[in-house]
Amino acid sequence: MAKIDIGPPDYRNNLPPVIKANYGKWRYHEQVKPGVLKHVGESGDALYSIRVGSPRLVSIDFIRDICKLADEYCDGYLRFTSRNNIEFLTGDESRVEPLIAALNAKGLPVGGTGKSLSNIVHTQGWVHCHTPATDASGIVKAVMDDLYDYFSVDNLPNKLRIAMACCLNMCGAVHCSDIAILGVHRTAPIVHDDIIQKGTEIPTLVASCPTGAIRPNPKTKSVVVNEERCMYCGNCYTMSPGMEILDAKNDGVAILVGGKVSNARTAPSFSRLVIPFLPNNPPRWPEVTDAVRNIVETWIRYARNGERVGEWIERIGWERFFTLTNIPFSDKCIDDYIFSRETFRTTAAFKY
Repeated sequence: MAKIDIGPPDYRNNLPPVIKANYGKWRYHEQVKPGVLKHVGESGDALYSIRVGSPRLVSIDFIRDICKLADEYCDGYLRFTSRNNIEFLTGDESRVEPLIAALNAKGLPVGGTGKSLSNIVHTQGWVHCHTPATDASGIVKAVMDDLYDYFSVDNLPNKLRIAMACCLNMCGAVHCSDIAILGVHRTAPIVHDDIIQKGTEIPTLVASCPTGAIRPNPKTKSVVVNEERCMYCGNCYTMSPGMEILDAKNDGVAILVGGKVSNARTAPSFSRLVIPFLPNNPPRWPEVTDAVRNIVETWIRYARNGERVGEWIERIGWERFFTLTNIPFSDKCIDDYIFSRETFRTTAAFKY
């Protein structure tokens, strides 16, 4: 392969030797203990991956610390997962327990595999993004602190995946997670004509709206917003800073449940709204953490072995879910999107 000076390096050059030797020839993997997986190749070679919880935003000092551990116990090999976990990779079984002891000494939890809570995948939030209705890192920190004990066990009904997105554009995985935390705007953008006139491409701005709520306004050389069609996604603000979407008073958090990517047992499914609004109360967001814990503990109490959150809800019925969790049903939970014909509920059967 030709060598170029742009783009990512060829990942194959950074694979551990045991992975290179057994690439595409793995026989099986097994869970040794929470956070530790053993992968066995056709050759008999074994690779141990030790999963560690980590924040998404980390310091240089933190990276140096984990790299030092990788150098000491794993010949320098580690990787970051899509859910912001760290996985240390070693083919030497004798190094697994000393590595875990060293990680625990630094306060780094080992877990997130099998029937446990894995780390929360999340978006940018206030620290970087320009359209958030809430923070991402702050809520994730608060929720994971509250659910910390579920990370290092493997006795839940099934795996638990939680996602966080700070606005409807959802660069997180909130549309297909067991429990999703979503920042929501509740007011249409305020149009600042002077800003739009100075440097906005009107056609691009109009085209950015997924519901066609924005139209040109030739009189002001700006745009107007049809609030009845606006879905408060904030995508227009990405096209122009003159479409102010942030509203400290009305922005907040919604909770969705029941999504999954896996094809195991049942088909992949989208998350569905169950709590339309919770207030922004930083730095610990008590209403959000209480709501998530309530759903998690109710699922643990009533689900059968092997049931994901959505599978449990489909078995007992959504009516029963709202009863067990004591979540008040809202008209906002009704799916009325004009293009969602295939997902409309058409049955007259109810489960209470």
